[in-house]
Amino acid sequence: MGKNGDLCLMRYFKIIFDFYLNASIHVALAVMSLTGVTLLLLNIEPNFFLLAFVFFGTVVCYNFIKYGVEAEKYLIVSNTYHKYIQVFSFFCFGLALWLLWHLGKNIWWATLVLSVVSALYAIPLLPKSGNLRSLGGLKIIVVALVWGGITVFLPVLHAKMDFSWDVYVIFAQRIIFVLALLVPFEIRDLKYDAPDLRTLPQVFGVKNSKILGVGMVVVSFFLLFLKDKLEMGEVLSLGVASAILIALFLSKTDMGKHYLASFWVEGIPMLWLGMYLVLEKAI
Repeated sequence: MGKNGDLCLMRYFKIIFDFYLNASIHVALAVMSLTGVTLLLLNIEPNFFLLAFVFFGTVVCYNFIKYGVEAEKYLIVSNTYHKYIQVFSFFCFGLALWLLWHLGKNIWWATLVLSVVSALYAIPLLPKSGNLRSLGGLKIIVVALVWGGITVFLPVLHAKMDFSWDVYVIFAQRIIFVLALLVPFEIRDLKYDAPDLRTLPQVFGVKNSKILGVGMVVVSFFLLFLKDKLEMGEVLSLGVASAILIALFLSKTDMGKHYLASFWVEGIPMLWLGMYLVLEKAI
């Protein structure tokens, strides 16, 4: 192909890969993977409409939070690249509504609650008031609660299961695990975040935030042993995912680099799901 051809191919690959990350496709796969883990943990029959809804709904939600706050009236964007993402988001929104229509009313109400919390994360309650994101220290807690609600409560509601002790343990474990996943993003955004956000690195520093992240991973792992029903595949798969996340925290790699936080960290839930599927068949 030649050197010029290789460079051209790499350029196109980078454009596609950047769009994959910037349009929240990767994070949507991560959230869908965590939902899949919940289905396996609770022996719930996988449902295409639920998983697809989680995927497309996450794309819409994340793109609104990331780009909507910068747009005029949360709709009009001036950046051409962001317009492509906006068109893609509208397409995903249409698909999400169609998928939601095929789910039960309990999912409708749960989605409404989670959507309101997500919207308040970006939109002020009143014209002169701040949004939830602007409240010091609340940023990652809100995100973790929404992720927990989507990936744990939606599958349980869809299956019309009782909210047992194990469901609440999984929910608590999921929140702490997601909080740990968000720490590298807090570190990455340190130089861009306003001081009044009071993010973990702003309050505790980068080194202590990494230590706190390791602590969260350890706690989330050992919470599994509070469950009434525990399988070896669950322990081993989460153990591998947790070990990789801890290794990222302990490494000297610069977490400010875009691809480390945006790709590798968000890829851990997919690894967790993949490991669980393999171990479930092997054990």
